[in-house]
Amino acid sequence: MIFSQGRCDRVRVTDMTHGRPIRLILLFSLPLMLGSVFQQLYTIVDTIIIGRGVGMQALASIGAADWINWLVLWGLQGFTQGFAILAAQEFGAGAYDRLRRVLAMIVKLSCWFGIAGTIISLLLVRPLLTLLRTDPAVFGGAQTYLYVQFGGSLIIIAYNMAAAVLRCLGDSRTPLFAIIAASFANIALDLLFVMGFGWGIFGASFATVLAQLIAFLLCLRSLRRLPFVQLTKADWKTDPAILLHLCRLGIPTGLQMSMITLGGMVLQSVLNGFGVVFVAGYTAANKLYGILESASVAFGYAMTAYMGQNRGARNAARMDAGIRAVLALSAGFTAAIVMAMLLAGKPLLGLFLSTEEAGAADALAVAYQYLMVLMAFLFALFVLQAYRSSLQGLGEMTVPTLSGFAEMLMRMGAALVLPVFIGKSGVFFAEGAAWVCAAALNLVWYYIRIGKIKREMLK
Repeated sequence: MIFSQGRCDRVRVTDMTHGRPIRLILLFSLPLMLGSVFQQLYTIVDTIIIGRGVGMQALASIGAADWINWLVLWGLQGFTQGFAILAAQEFGAGAYDRLRRVLAMIVKLSCWFGIAGTIISLLLVRPLLTLLRTDPAVFGGAQTYLYVQFGGSLIIIAYNMAAAVLRCLGDSRTPLFAIIAASFANIALDLLFVMGFGWGIFGASFATVLAQLIAFLLCLRSLRRLPFVQLTKADWKTDPAILLHLCRLGIPTGLQMSMITLGGMVLQSVLNGFGVVFVAGYTAANKLYGILESASVAFGYAMTAYMGQNRGARNAARMDAGIRAVLALSAGFTAAIVMAMLLAGKPLLGLFLSTEEAGAADALAVAYQYLMVLMAFLFALFVLQAYRSSLQGLGEMTVPTLSGFAEMLMRMGAALVLPVFIGKSGVFFAEGAAWVCAAALNLVWYYIRIGKIKREMLK
């Protein structure tokens, strides 16, 4: 079997149990960063076309739907990310027969969770929008956007399942190519549906779902080319032990991601009370931030694969080297991103807002202020992603899940309390406070847990 620096039936997989950790993590992460950027372009393009082509009210509609959309999207991503951890460990251990059974059970669980997620999310759209005090002027647009997104939940979980498995096998390039292709398709479909057919918010949302389908099909094609993951009829036989193990990994990760968004929904409820202009500015900054966080997310995915493979290979020394490497990379990327936003943040935010609309200047001021606050806390986000993902790669799910709960509480508390004392801008600090709290919990527990793992490996 040929792994890193070679080809396996034209699909690259990476054995992260050998080689310089900092080089492995960086080279593995770069395609993920680009992939995350292009995935964010789905919503970025939607936002720009809607904001400039339809109007500020439509932009605020998408903003009002964001946290509800992320509640489902991140929950589904969390499940698949957790499922793939076991695949990484079996791959690192060289247990390919068991790896195939694990993959078959991942597909089954993803289908079950996808169907359940579709039904539940569609039923909750109106109640959640009402609960968040959504402005009547944007309620209908937000509802339309969410109905289309949630109707495509099976497609979304299918893509995330395939991409997560490929990443945990060390293939970060295929998800990148899939997302690039899907992003260009999304842009073309956005222009066709929104600007050509005049379908507005429905067209933008429908284009995103179709683009996700393209990404899934491309990832599936690459998986089918890997000979050591070709599933047989025997692999599909239900294995209760593997299903239980996958649930122990996937459900906490999914709940952790969902809890993060619950805090965001409270934040959105507070924002909705500040008016359309404030929500539009906040939405513009959030969309740009979605691209900026790509590096931290990529390092997180890399550490899940890295730690999972090295745990499977029982290589404790490489685990220590990996965490040092990712922290050094995080510091460098944080400095570069902050400098770029200081120089170009305001012009980039201006892309989301039509200068001809009343209130556009005020919305831009809100967006820039929020962006600068996010930059002040950016390194905490990198630290959070590094340690939380490392713990998940080790199969440790309790504290990452609890940290998601702590993150939720901190985001809610800051959003509710700070505006009382320092005005509307107090909500800008909710994200940073949540990151710092969750990062501290994961950092402390990582060093406690890694010590125990090392002792177990010495036995």
